[in-house]
Amino acid sequence: MPSENTVSRRERQVMDVLFQAGEASVAEVRRGMPNPPSYSAVRTMLRILEEKGLVEHRAEGRRYVYCPKRSTRLEGRSALGRVLRVFFGGSLEQALAAHFSSPSTRVDDAELQRLRSLIDEIGQQESTGWKGGARETRKGKKP
Repeated sequence: MPSENTVSRRERQVMDVLFQAGEASVAEVRRGMPNPPSYSAVRTMLRILEEKGLVEHRAEGRRYVYCPKRSTRLEGRSALGRVLRVFFGGSLEQALAAHFSSPSTRVDDAELQRLRSLIDEIGQQESTGWKGGARETRKGKKP
């Protein structure tokens, strides 16, 4: 993905709508944006994002439907990496401490157990020298 600096605030908002929706028409993107710009401005932003290689489209009747070229999973990893570097000096420990110390953070027992298991698994992989990374889970789903 191009560097974060090459995506404007409004382009990032368009991308956020597309990641949340999976795919959307210009009108749908516009409806999902805060203080939406004009229809033609959204259409122009989508064209620019397509030129940057971030978005693709397909014709669906008389309208175009746009979707991100990268999966939410890959983009999420990239965004998380940027947050860790920019705000926490690359420290996952500091980021998690900040997150868990927030009064609005709620973690149930099942999620805590999954986190403990993931940490244990990473520790076991480190001790065996395996560098494949830990399994990924989503809210109670096994890989």
